[in-house]
Amino acid sequence: MQKITSKDNEFIKHIKKLKDKKYRNMSNEYVIEGINLVVEAIREKAPIKQIVLCDDCERNEVIPKDIMYEIAKYECVYVTQNIFKYVSEVQTPQGILAIVEKTDTNIEIDYTQDIIIALDDVQDPGNLGTILRTVDSIGLTQILVSKGTADTYNPKVVRSTMGAIFRVKIIECEDLKQILKETKKHKFKIVVSSLQTENTIYDINYHKKVVIIGNEANGVEKEIQEFADEKIKIPMLGKAESLNVSVATGIILYEYVRQNRLN
Repeated sequence: MQKITSKDNEFIKHIKKLKDKKYRNMSNEYVIEGINLVVEAIREKAPIKQIVLCDDCERNEVIPKDIMYEIAKYECVYVTQNIFKYVSEVQTPQGILAIVEKTDTNIEIDYTQDIIIALDDVQDPGNLGTILRTVDSIGLTQILVSKGTADTYNPKVVRSTMGAIFRVKIIECEDLKQILKETKKHKFKIVVSSLQTENTIYDINYHKKVVIIGNEANGVEKEIQEFADEKIKIPMLGKAESLNVSVATGIILYEYVRQNRLN
């Protein structure tokens, strides 16, 4: 068994360069790290290109035997502990990562779903990852993201999704406003959060709605707010004036779940 021991190895250089968005776009690949993410990728049949294993790392978690059997079906690359730490994105590596081919982001919108979430320039990778995880938790299989939204394949986003990235289709919109206008042709209504309304998230029905989640600092773009069909706000009972964008998204989505359970 051959083991990579040098940082100058071309494959190791390739992994390091995948930290950069432009290089990820050029190679059409991204990195996932950790036992749970690799297991999720295998179970969801993600397009894994290589699996990198630390040959002499002490793993804190045991990889299930059935997963080890599955791992053996892929192209496996073994590296020393020092090399694995060199390419790792986390402080305490588990000794396993994989290079995955990016999925097509030019996907047709599935208009059979009852609710669609669209992100308007959400910037924080942690927020984006958490929103993807929340979308996945209620059974949605797609999300629209504007051109100015954080890169979906940023390592922090990927980790925050906890595997949702393999199940939720990310549809990148060159012109979000135009895409939203198209959704109206399919009988969807546009919903935005706004302080300029008396309607709360509990006052509207979420059937056939596109819910727009805005930028952390500036909210939903003014032009989108102007052609929205409905505006909503989350009631604030304490002194805090706003909520984290991923928390707010979760509250809205689970109001949709509550309404569905009552029907």
